[in-house]
Amino acid sequence: TMFSIDQIKEAHAKVKSGADFPAYVQDLIKLGIASYITYVSDGHTRYFGKENYSIQSDARYPPMKLAKKSDQERFRYCLKIHQEGQTDYPTFCKDAAATGVEKWVTDLDKMTCTYFDLSGNKMLVEKIPQS
Repeated sequence: TMFSIDQIKEAHAKVKSGADFPAYVQDLIKLGIASYITYVSDGHTRYFGKENYSIQSDARYPPMKLAKKSDQERFRYCLKIHQEGQTDYPTFCKDAAATGVEKWVTDLDKMTCTYFDLSGNKMLVEKIPQS
């Protein structure tokens, strides 16, 4: 089955904080999404399904500068408080940019979210909690 950006937006509309992420992931799996890559610079995301199907969302915000030097410890802290619901998504994206995150790759088969810096180094691999 093919999925649309509108279906993804509908699922995303239910997300109020990082605490809602596990339920959002389940909604994406139901749509047939296998993985997606979110780019911190402007928030656009590329979604991948079966049989090489993919679609890309528009930028979500004006381009941001990414820190050239990544700060893994600071990023871990920013992610933790976001997951606890202490920051909203725009704040989390600014924090990610400031700590040198270029993108994150969410693999819905392996249930992992991997954060990369501009050099392509893995900054953090997280298991996605099952809702």
